[in-house]
Amino acid sequence: MEYIYEMPEDMMRETDRRGEVRRFMYDTQTYGEKESRPLRKGAWVYLPWGYDEGKQYDILYLLHGGGVNEDWWLKTFPDTVFMLDNMMERQICPPCIIVTPTYYRGEDEDRNAEYITEHFCHELRRDLIPAVESAFATHARGDVSEEGLVRTRSHRAFAGLSLGSMTTYRAALYNNFDLFSWYGPFSGCCGPKGDRDAEVERIVSALAEGERRGLKLDYLFCCNGDQDIAYAEHREIMDRALPRCPQLIPGKNYDFYTIPGGVHDMKAWQLDLYHALQVFFRKRPE
Repeated sequence: MEYIYEMPEDMMRETDRRGEVRRFMYDTQTYGEKESRPLRKGAWVYLPWGYDEGKQYDILYLLHGGGVNEDWWLKTFPDTVFMLDNMMERQICPPCIIVTPTYYRGEDEDRNAEYITEHFCHELRRDLIPAVESAFATHARGDVSEEGLVRTRSHRAFAGLSLGSMTTYRAALYNNFDLFSWYGPFSGCCGPKGDRDAEVERIVSALAEGERRGLKLDYLFCCNGDQDIAYAEHREIMDRALPRCPQLIPGKNYDFYTIPGGVHDMKAWQLDLYHALQVFFRKRPE
């Protein structure tokens, strides 16, 4: 793959072969708390043009950043849908399902970044993935038992921007490594007030434990603009983790895509997604 740093204009134009964006509702009550209240939540699901219930599709769970909601990727920025349509029509990436949920629950404690980035792992595992993959044609084929989801982890990816990037590490890589083999943290790892030493240790531990359990990492595709407020901590953490993680092989199952002059904005994050989708579900370690 050859990196680009400006999105081609024609990628952001509407095409005749349009995917469908559906509203999806599900119930959640699992946050690892002693008393958890059932809550009805919504997500958006992108289905590629020609979606066929008789097929099996790879699936990406894609998170927004802080202070917004599940509308961000596909509704607030509808040109993201145009980009996805064009990429799949031109076979730049394989057709896949993309789910944009939210970690927020509409409560004050949701604004605590440390809390939500850690605790979304429970909803993700017990509620969101089983609900989505019972309803849509993924490689799980409706078997949303824990065994069924672990068996199909190589067909499942997780990515997110900013606070969603932190959640990619904490909710997916650290706590649900047996459910995902593809990861795309876009802009940051621990946040400006985070403990960088602790994050390095968590990355090293998660990958070593995954290897011990026979769980292969297909790709960790990190992204950041070099003028992004999250760049320094993200780059430092990954540069320190890399020599301690024999499981990470640059160019094989690990990359750090840096946008020269890129900042903490949607222009950069759409470029991140554009490149990540050329890696996910296609480029596998030899």
